[in-house]
Amino acid sequence: MKKITPTPIAKRTGPLWDALRTVLDPELGYSIVDLGLVYGVKCTNGRLVVTSTFTSMGCPAGPQIIRMIEEAGDSIPGITSVRVDVVWEPVWGPDMVNPDLGLLL
Repeated sequence: MKKITPTPIAKRTGPLWDALRTVLDPELGYSIVDLGLVYGVKCTNGRLVVTSTFTSMGCPAGPQIIRMIEEAGDSIPGITSVRVDVVWEPVWGPDMVNPDLGLLL
């Protein structure tokens, strides 16, 4: 299995990241990008692949978040398909949250 390295906070920029930033975690009310739940985005020939995780394996909002990611991706001009790859490594932790949020989790 390929090791996944989350995209550094400073590099989470551009139209793909901006569209995903509109997806709010339904339980926490913050952007999944700023919460550090999106590990990476890749677009090849209009096909968007989003590598993401949840705050826990039993996250009840998981299916809803996946749908919202797909909808956000579909809203980007030139995107013809969206795939969400949910991964569990590395394990999400509060240290992945954008410090600009000022959250104490």
